[in-house]
Amino acid sequence: MTDAPPTDRARILTGDTPTGKLHLGHWVGSVKRRVELQRTHDCFFILANIHAFTTRADKPEAIREDTLEIVRDLLAMGIDPEGASIFLQSEVPAIAELTFLFAMLLPYNRVMRNPTLKDEIKVKNLGETYSFGFPLYAVGQTADILAFRPVGVPVGEDQVAHLELTREVARRFNQMYCGVHDKAEDDDHVAEGGVFPIPRADVGKVGRLVGTDGENKMSKSLNNAVYISDTAKQVQKKINKIFTGRQSATEPGDPNNILMQYCEIFIPDADRVAELKDLYARGADIGDGHIKQELGAAINELLEPMRERRAKYEGDDAYVIDVLKSGTARANALTEETLAMAKEACGLGFFKRSLELD
Repeated sequence: MTDAPPTDRARILTGDTPTGKLHLGHWVGSVKRRVELQRTHDCFFILANIHAFTTRADKPEAIREDTLEIVRDLLAMGIDPEGASIFLQSEVPAIAELTFLFAMLLPYNRVMRNPTLKDEIKVKNLGETYSFGFPLYAVGQTADILAFRPVGVPVGEDQVAHLELTREVARRFNQMYCGVHDKAEDDDHVAEGGVFPIPRADVGKVGRLVGTDGENKMSKSLNNAVYISDTAKQVQKKINKIFTGRQSATEPGDPNNILMQYCEIFIPDADRVAELKDLYARGADIGDGHIKQELGAAINELLEPMRERRAKYEGDDAYVIDVLKSGTARANALTEETLAMAKEACGLGFFKRSLELD
């Protein structure tokens, strides 16, 4: 791997918590946008392996394996490690230091009002048993982002609340330690002396993909996901399980149900999608089975090049780790600069330090 040269392009930060392989929800919600942005922006993609410990601290081997699998998925989907930086959260100490600093700027009750935290507690049945680190990860995500001083963050719809917390932290830090006026426009914070830009959410065309159960967001834990690495047969089998409640090909169907939503997202021919929706709504002798076959074929056409690329990295941990090491070195160079700026602003800048990966 070679180090990407520094650029003057606008910077982007986004990434994934390693909780399993990537699926279609990741593709349409964020990764497709990352592939586009890496051509025009300076892109950093975090693997938040420390955050994975907030709910799976007893499964370190699984987290490590999931981390490597996600790199394979990202490479398969078209992320170019020579241009974009894929890096490990656990090997970027500036993030941990900024997390602690930012925690002082947020009241506990503000963190716990984060709707994404509430949803995860409910969906994962955590009750009152979650660790102290679980709500802390919401603060940690603000550090993940702001350590890179990005202008934008490609996210799924469910992550917008996390980004709003990040925007609050950036404003508060700039106002408290950099003298930025509390009435300053977001776009003017850096020009007025702030360390951190106020990053914008860049939500993918499909902000939230419902899983094959037709109810919940696509997720490994809910067993309703179609993975990038699934075989063609596995993809078709999962699509065939989508339930619509429709009894026959002559029964008018809901043109906005989950099956038709998938058609809109994954069948590239808009005219054909419009035709299918019309036939479906009228019950014009077109069965769910036929539509599922057509949908499965379209999804497999999308995934086949990804599967072929991914096969090249199967079992090659050395190359995957090399990608991570190179990306992490770039991440450390930038985040150490950010941390020094933040420390200087709040009176902690006593002397310089440097980091080196072995």
